Amino acid sequence: MGTTQVLFWFLSILAILGAILVVTSKNPVHSVLWLIVVFVAISGHYILLDAQFLAIVNLIVYAGAIMVLFLFVFMLMNLNADTEPQKNRWLKIAGVVTGGALLLVLVAALKRADMKAQVAELGSGDIGLIRNLGLVLFHDYVVPFEISSVLFLSAMVGVVVIGKKTDEERTTIPGGQKYGG
Repeated sequence: MGTTQVLFWFLSILAILGAILVVTSKNPVHSVLWLIVVFVAISGHYILLDAQFLAIVNLIVYAGAIMVLFLFVFMLMNLNADTEPQKNRWLKIAGVVTGGALLLVLVAALKRADMKAQVAELGSGDIGLIRNLGLVLFHDYVVPFEISSVLFLSAMVGVVVIGKKTDEERTTIPGGQKYGG
């Protein structure tokens, strides 16, 4: 076994174990932390497939921004074991039956797949490289790229305009009375 295969199996086992721990963790914060481990393992797979851009975007967007958002939501929800409603027995049975049906569909789909004919090319080709993505983005799709950048800029300006309050609005209590100096 080569280094690439060892890394592949290590990252695969790490991703599967992390995904199992995401689902089975009682604490939602621990689930988020295990999900970050899964995203790091998936980014490692992208690097093995020579898709560096996808690996970096996966780390920055998902493991970074989205997970911080999840943590904020969980902290603001103030989840306690005392306030958690008890699950109905029928709901648990329905969950097990649904999960079993999904597992059956996945096994049937993988059984029909011809895995021997599908081989990933490692260390060859230039599909996932950032340089090629930049060339295609700024050569073939320059007009849609610029239109989307203007759209994002106008959205940011709109948020600033909507979010900006006048001095009158800041010093008025909802009942209409003024406060402050």
